[in-house]
Amino acid sequence: MKRKTFLKTIAAAAPATLATMKLNALNKITSSLDKTPKMPVLFLGHGSPMNAIEENEFVQGFRKVSSEIEKPNAVLCISAHWETWGTMVTAMENPPTIHDFGGFPRELFEVQYPAPGSPQLAKETQTLIQSTDVHLDDKWGLDHGAWSVIRHMYPNANVPVIQLSLDYTKGPKFHYELAQELSKLREKGVLIVGSGNMVHNLRMVAWNKLNEAYAFDWAQEASQKMNNFILDGNHEALINYQRQGRAFELSIPTPEHYLPLLYSLALQDKQDDIQLFNDQPIAGSLSMTSVKIG
Repeated sequence: MKRKTFLKTIAAAAPATLATMKLNALNKITSSLDKTPKMPVLFLGHGSPMNAIEENEFVQGFRKVSSEIEKPNAVLCISAHWETWGTMVTAMENPPTIHDFGGFPRELFEVQYPAPGSPQLAKETQTLIQSTDVHLDDKWGLDHGAWSVIRHMYPNANVPVIQLSLDYTKGPKFHYELAQELSKLREKGVLIVGSGNMVHNLRMVAWNKLNEAYAFDWAQEASQKMNNFILDGNHEALINYQRQGRAFELSIPTPEHYLPLLYSLALQDKQDDIQLFNDQPIAGSLSMTSVKIG
């Protein structure tokens, strides 16, 4: 074959060859995790970083819920503490433990949670999400919204953990709809965990009641309404939380701790049971309410 003819043949075949290569790569990623029975989904009220090292009813709740779930192939966590411009997913083999807080005892800063990452799961997550570009990240790791709760669930750090960031430029509906694109991961043994707090107003904390199950009236009102919406499956009201009145305004002054709840709820199927646990207020303006779906 003449060189010119050969080059034309290669050029004509290139698009089809490239498409085939992409398809093969996608199939490889998609099949990288075995199909499993559908995993539950969790929203965990993580509260103070001190819950990482304290023994209390909340960490007991985290351990209990993990004992009710088959050990997952991996955990995908959406934490209130990783906000980015755009959407990112951690894709390193060994994510570092990030101590993203200040003013706590040295003991807390010495905690390491050496769970492996999963570049394969990161790539699969990137592939599944079609509504926006997802960028693979090699700089973040596991922030305390992730490791402070997951270390109680899997203390041996033997389950791979990746994090998906919150795009702070987007509204609640965007986040809810993006989360729905992750549904196939439930059938790949991936435990999806939203980590935040439904009621979270640090500026109004009752510092004299830090360790008490105490709620301001507005916090109690918002918490009860949220619980009712969750149990009734009224996701639309929860997506449109900014229309729910003054109690919600005070309970969600900024969205980052609330949005992980929407990620979890977006993955709820009609067949899924729903259970609230750790349903308790703290220090007037915080709630530890957590949710198990499925």
